[in-house]
Amino acid sequence: MAQKLWEKSVQVNKEIERFTVGRDREMDLYLAKHDVLGSMAHITMLQSIGLLTEDELKQLLTELRKIHAQAEQGNFVIEEGVEDVHSQVELMLTRSLGDVGKKIHSGRSRNDQVLLDLKLFTRAQLKEVAELTEQLFYVLINQSEKFKNILMPGYTHLQIAMPSSFGLWFGAYAESLVDDMMFLQAAFKMCNRNPLGSAAGYGSSFPLNRSLTTGLLGFDSMNYNVVYAQMGRGKVERNVAFALASIAGTLSKLAFDACLFNSQNFGFVKLPDECTTGSSIMPHKKNPDVFELTRAKCNKIQSLPQQIMMIANNLPSGYFRDLQIIKEVFLPAFDELKDCLRMTTYIMNEIKVNEHILDDDRYLLIFSVEEVNRLAREGMPFRDAYKKVGLDIEAGKFTHSKEVHHTHEGSIGNLCNDRINLLMQEVIEGFNFCSMAEAEKALLATGE
Repeated sequence: MAQKLWEKSVQVNKEIERFTVGRDREMDLYLAKHDVLGSMAHITMLQSIGLLTEDELKQLLTELRKIHAQAEQGNFVIEEGVEDVHSQVELMLTRSLGDVGKKIHSGRSRNDQVLLDLKLFTRAQLKEVAELTEQLFYVLINQSEKFKNILMPGYTHLQIAMPSSFGLWFGAYAESLVDDMMFLQAAFKMCNRNPLGSAAGYGSSFPLNRSLTTGLLGFDSMNYNVVYAQMGRGKVERNVAFALASIAGTLSKLAFDACLFNSQNFGFVKLPDECTTGSSIMPHKKNPDVFELTRAKCNKIQSLPQQIMMIANNLPSGYFRDLQIIKEVFLPAFDELKDCLRMTTYIMNEIKVNEHILDDDRYLLIFSVEEVNRLAREGMPFRDAYKKVGLDIEAGKFTHSKEVHHTHEGSIGNLCNDRINLLMQEVIEGFNFCSMAEAEKALLATGE
């Protein structure tokens, strides 16, 4: 059985070991390839300050590239009795290279190692979330343009209120995603700073070159103060969780609308038959299960910041094992959100729109404000016009042409989708994902 990195002459009680390791071995599989990348940067730096020879570095990089390939292919395994991903990688190197494998931990602690792994993992996941959010955005913008002239009722208090349009409905969620992406970008920038070299939170007596590892890993900058780098554990996850929750909030509301508008009582939209499910007893049913599950999953993601805060909030500075538990709620959240984004994008692209909703006179009263405004434009005081239309409605005499002529920015007749599109482009360009990708590619190509 592999010896623990910290183990000396006394073996820990097996039940204590089971409890303290918890789900860490399972969770650390998310981090495997990122741990390898971090080790590659770290040992390159160690060689530059004389703690490894060129030959040792070459041997280590060769083996680490093999381990990275295993992780990429999903074949990386944390063996029974091995605590975490860091221990497994060091064990594999030691088996292959003997004592050379034991040198990779110089100037490093598992504290800054996991901090680094989490940041590398998180920024890669944020890139995928941003790309999927962008795809959904363009589907919504395209649908907004396609159906911009199709009117539908707008609601307040779930009462019919004023004319809306499918252009407004789709476009509203597109613009919501722009704001969500701004939040995501802020989280990415806070995440994209290098903690490596902070060790256990108090630095190292080795003359580490933290600027070198920052560049090798494509970070924007580093967490300079080593104590603050350690304090970032939990804070980064919380801030990222708020950004994920913002996107989840938009998806959850859209899912609710889609479920409501798809029901026979509304009949505003029709979900693709292949995206609905049936009933075991009612042969007519075509249930919007995908959006119901999306709503539930996204509501769950919206609770994520609170879960992280409750784990980390009452901790002073320094490292505490409590932080390990954050991984259990944080790491799987990305896959769940990405899945919801993919499902929503597919269905929003295929959804059918009812172009004849307003043929039904039950929606006639949504034009009451249009009539009040028409009278006001003709010179009648607004309050008098409001009263006249109200009395006509009570007397059952209200009529209107079921047409609208809105021209101001952001209204039915002037959606401003081109400007919303420009806002999204500005946000996307601000991420600067290419530096991250180029650095990782160059690191993996080292020595070849």
